[in-house]
Amino acid sequence: MNTSSSPHAILFACLLWTIIPNTSTLTIRCNPYDKQALLNFKHRLSDPSHILSSWSTQHDCCQWKGVTCHNITSRVTQLTLPCSTTPPSYRDTEDKSHCLTGSIYLSLLLVELQFLTYLDLSNNDFLAIQFHYSLHSQDSYNNLSVATTPLPRQSLNSSTLRHLDLSENYNLAINSLQWLSNISSLEYLDLSYIDLYKETNWLQLVTTLPSLSVLNMQSCQLQDLRSSLQYANFTALEVLYLSKNEFNSKLPKWLFNLNCSINDLAFSSSSLKGPLPKALLNFRQLEFLDLEINNLDGPIPYWLGEFQVLQTLILGINMFSGSIPTSLGNLSSLAELDVSSNNLSGIVSEKNFVKLSKLMSLWIALSPPLIFDFDSHWIPPFQLEELDISFAGPNIPVWLYTQRSIERLYIEESSFEAQGKFWNFVSRMTGFLDLNGNSIDGNLTNVLLNALYIDLSSTGLKGSLPRLSPNVAFINLSNNSLSGDITPLLCDQKTLNGKTNLVYLDVSVNHLSGGLTNCWKNWKSLVYVNMGSNNLTGHIPTSMGLLSNLASLHLHKNKLYGEMPPSLQNCRSLLIFNARNNILSGNIPNWIPHGVKALQLRSNSFSGNIPVEMCQMSSLIILDIANNTISGNIPYCLGNITALAFNNVSQNTLSFSIFLPLSLSYYYIIIVPDNLKLVTKGQESEYARILHFVTLIDMSSNNLSGTVPTQLFSLTGLFSLNLSHNKLTGKISNEIGNMKKLESLDFSRNQLSGEIPESLSSLSFLSYLNLSYNNLTGKIPLGTQLQGFSEFSYIGNHDLCGTPLTKLCSQGAKSKDTKGGSESEFLSWFYIGIESGFVTGFLGVCSAIFLKKKKMEAHLFQVFL
Repeated sequence: MNTSSSPHAILFACLLWTIIPNTSTLTIRCNPYDKQALLNFKHRLSDPSHILSSWSTQHDCCQWKGVTCHNITSRVTQLTLPCSTTPPSYRDTEDKSHCLTGSIYLSLLLVELQFLTYLDLSNNDFLAIQFHYSLHSQDSYNNLSVATTPLPRQSLNSSTLRHLDLSENYNLAINSLQWLSNISSLEYLDLSYIDLYKETNWLQLVTTLPSLSVLNMQSCQLQDLRSSLQYANFTALEVLYLSKNEFNSKLPKWLFNLNCSINDLAFSSSSLKGPLPKALLNFRQLEFLDLEINNLDGPIPYWLGEFQVLQTLILGINMFSGSIPTSLGNLSSLAELDVSSNNLSGIVSEKNFVKLSKLMSLWIALSPPLIFDFDSHWIPPFQLEELDISFAGPNIPVWLYTQRSIERLYIEESSFEAQGKFWNFVSRMTGFLDLNGNSIDGNLTNVLLNALYIDLSSTGLKGSLPRLSPNVAFINLSNNSLSGDITPLLCDQKTLNGKTNLVYLDVSVNHLSGGLTNCWKNWKSLVYVNMGSNNLTGHIPTSMGLLSNLASLHLHKNKLYGEMPPSLQNCRSLLIFNARNNILSGNIPNWIPHGVKALQLRSNSFSGNIPVEMCQMSSLIILDIANNTISGNIPYCLGNITALAFNNVSQNTLSFSIFLPLSLSYYYIIIVPDNLKLVTKGQESEYARILHFVTLIDMSSNNLSGTVPTQLFSLTGLFSLNLSHNKLTGKISNEIGNMKKLESLDFSRNQLSGEIPESLSSLSFLSYLNLSYNNLTGKIPLGTQLQGFSEFSYIGNHDLCGTPLTKLCSQGAKSKDTKGGSESEFLSWFYIGIESGFVTGFLGVCSAIFLKKKKMEAHLFQVFL
């Protein structure tokens, strides 16, 4: 290369240097019109966590969060503001209290940001979408108060927007999609998890987008698939996701007549029915087909083997019958195959997998279990990462041990023997191991488990507890025949090396014995612990107080004794504490964390008074301290428990969510409903998925005395109230009628007196009532509600009368007929006459009535006597 330069070249370079500034000093400056448009947009939003704090006039808008500008024109081209959410441990839905909310002023963005091509507002908490825009004038940029006018059609037609993502705004409902037809430039549209129930013309409107390539309308409450429509005007569509809707129809005709090349097609959980039409072969370039969880029937078609570029085929949880066609073994590009949970039968052999060299995920479980007829020397052409399998017979398929890359193994409804070879195989797994519900002849003693998620519950396994590697985050060993001490599991420092990631531990319903050990300091990551229904003994160790993340602790049905250690007050995240059916003693602690939602201490030996500090537990929805020796009065301040006063069940969610990272960019969410056994309506029942609907106070079978505080009846959200088997006195306040949600009420075997309050008959949801064995008097209030219970609800009250009791009330008994009538009206007037003391006037009135209503003569005479 000639490095010499001519004088002309040097002169030209100097001229360029003076004309063109140094590129290193160039900075992108936001267009002032775009800047004001973004400020107008911000002004219309609610930003509770100040996500848009960088959006200020002091900064270049090209440096604002979520804003991207063109590197030459400096015009805003992209606005990317998805909300990042991580659900807390005890909620079914994501916490979006920090996300953007309010209304999306979409037209403002599209008209005023003239060069916007990419808009992502997904996973926020927007509540509405508006279609007005700011007048394009200098005044509107100098004032944040935006004037709104109807949106001119030509304004949006000039939009350059190609990518629009409004998905996962779960509280957003859009009644009309008419505005879509004006954004003709759209190539990508994602409206998934938005309520489009009222938009019945959705198909015609999205077909007006000639450049649309990707359409995602999953879980939009769509119902009309227009199955009779012959043609839909999609010309560029490649990806169509319509899963999780309620179409209740066959695959539509228009789908197979599209003049475009569909690569991805998803209709899972959409109530589709009928057989698979052969017209699907029109999409020869299909790479992804998901029809899971529908009512599709007939055989799995043999012609599916003709999709040579198909990579994912998901047909699980349908009503397909017959055998798995061997033609599927010709899908040489297939990476995922799911035919599980159908009505399939027949034999599965190596012929079904001849060319599946790229297969990584295989689901063939529960059809019922298929007959496996593999050559014992067969080595599969694939290396699976995920396998879900059911098989008939006692032997594990030999080819399973050839899979060196398997990370997720699910075996369902099978019976087999698990020996050393099997445990060595699964101990190498670092992902998911789910053998729940199988019948396994195996011993876990000295087995080392390494998977991130392990579920070996209800399998019949024996031996002592296994050892865990630091990788394990979730382990469920419940409902087995495991025995011995828990020390090997919790105190083995050789495998732990001081590092643990365990979040969920369930060893309940086994035969474990010994103490709880004092090794809890090694397990500070624990959020859920269930050691109930074993033979554990001794004190609750103080080291449990080091579990600062603990949200749910179950120690029920053991032989634990002594007082609860004060160190547990350090478990400030505790939401559920279940220690029922032990031998725990002392006073009920006054330091129980105020955030607890469920406290179950029944069937122990607690004594002393109910601490008034319990009134500060504003989130409490379940208080069960029955069957102890607690004495004293019921604190009146219990009426201050907010959660019981309003019964907002959406805030009471008691499901355990665990996040398991499978990679740097992908994680798996497991939602496990917590459960408690509670006594309601006179019997013990287990509550799991509906636990958060149960609001309960049970103080029965104690030594409580005094009156039932009127403030207790202000807990209008209460579902069940049980104060039976105590020494309570006084009357039942008429305020009990405020408890409109009450379904179960038990005041039996106390010393309550007075009449049954008339307001009790207004509790329309009441389905269980027990007022037996008290000192109640008078007539049971009339009305279908209280007469609908049997006499056992009232027996043992000697001075109580009226239906349903066989004891009739005397004519002098007060009537509580809630409907009223001539007799009750007269008696009311009659008693007023007696109280006045004017005997002469009274006799005169009686004489007048005698003359006018001769038929009541005998009744008046008896009353007078």
